[in-house]
Amino acid sequence: MIQRLLLPGIAAYPPRVSGKNIVYFDLETQRSFGDVGGSAHKDKMGISVAVTYSTARGGYRIYGEHDINELVDELVRADLVVGWNHVEFDYPVLQGYTIYDLPAQTVNLDMMLDLQEKLGFRMKLDSAASASLGTGKSADGLDALKWWQEYKKTGNTEPLMKIAEYCAFDVKVTKCVHEYALANGHLKFHDRGGQLQEVPVAW
Repeated sequence: MIQRLLLPGIAAYPPRVSGKNIVYFDLETQRSFGDVGGSAHKDKMGISVAVTYSTARGGYRIYGEHDINELVDELVRADLVVGWNHVEFDYPVLQGYTIYDLPAQTVNLDMMLDLQEKLGFRMKLDSAASASLGTGKSADGLDALKWWQEYKKTGNTEPLMKIAEYCAFDVKVTKCVHEYALANGHLKFHDRGGQLQEVPVAW
């Protein structure tokens, strides 16, 4: 587990005060869609690293493949799990490790799916973050796959640390996008013509 994360700063928008434990969640995989025969086989993709941020804990937690039971326990116990496409991607990947029906046994806000219903298309986290917060992701999933292969080939843990920091930064971006939406009642994005737009949300 990484004890201390040195993440680039993002302007924070304090969430509404509540007694709820909100858990922000993301994971990275060991394999691509091509490696497992397509998107219908997400449960075969494997988890390299998963990261949560718990508002009750006030910090991040890094999970490896051997910690999945603890990760599932945290998600099931959360008052609300917030992610970006986690219901249709991260949960199916995680289902390869657990008997829980995660979408049914967790309380979720999947921001991407909610925005898709409003806008009619799938917005990337990077798009919402760059327009709303002025910052975006630090890398992409292909980098994480390469780092995992490097780790498996060499046994060097430095690539694994890179995956953990990248995944943790994505969780931080997810958290800050959600907090921005709570504070402002909308998210910003650029349309296909490059114009800045706002979409109202009531999260």
